[in-house]
Amino acid sequence: MASPTPRIDAFNPSSVLAGKRRMPEGTFLGYLPAKSWSRSIRPRLTSRIFNQGDMLPLGPTDGAVHVVLGGCLLQERFPFGTGKGAPVVVRFRGTGEFLGEAKLIEPTAHVRTVCLSTTWVMTCSIRRMKVLLNRHPEAELALLRSLEARNRSDEKIYCTADRPPLDRVSTLLLHLAQTAGTRDPDDPAQILIDGPRQSDLARSLLLGQSTVENAVAELRHKHRVIASRYRQLVVTDIARLKRIVTPALPGTE
Repeated sequence: MASPTPRIDAFNPSSVLAGKRRMPEGTFLGYLPAKSWSRSIRPRLTSRIFNQGDMLPLGPTDGAVHVVLGGCLLQERFPFGTGKGAPVVVRFRGTGEFLGEAKLIEPTAHVRTVCLSTTWVMTCSIRRMKVLLNRHPEAELALLRSLEARNRSDEKIYCTADRPPLDRVSTLLLHLAQTAGTRDPDDPAQILIDGPRQSDLARSLLLGQSTVENAVAELRHKHRVIASRYRQLVVTDIARLKRIVTPALPGTE
């Protein structure tokens, strides 16, 4: 049976393509000047929509890179091979991010990338993207700045095993809300995160699934900042979630 036609109306295509939508802080499109995007870069890219569960073409023979305009993706790297029991590095990616950057250096580089929700990307061949980056220094700078920001963000989210599980899960959920969340059309104060399962959160944070489930339950019942639906997390109070992640310093409230 054919996959249903993806919907992109939730992404507000006109504002995104015109560079008028504010992109998440620290992302490629967050750093790239809006005029450069709408006039120089975006017209030379091809728009594509992927369904939930689709693989983004970032394999060793896929000669393209992608800029995410909407959706939530999960990337898996296998630093020690794909044998049984081999460790897997799991990371979430979202709106505004440049994916496949390693291909600009090594075209056969690859990372397994799964769309956890309907995902909208702009695709460009490796050769053309290299030309665009050479011709537009502001785009090259935006890419470099975004990769450094992503490294630092990944360290804060995924590499802090000494922090309590509640802190780590809260930090990841805040990140997902900011990079992959969409406003609930029936209640704009709520942010919908489509796709990630609690098992995905556990794999990315290297925590037991029961540990993540307990943290999510505490955020839902005690702190009342999220709600859970099937393959959807709802941030009901983003301001309070931010305070959990970054408590106010004494004397600042």
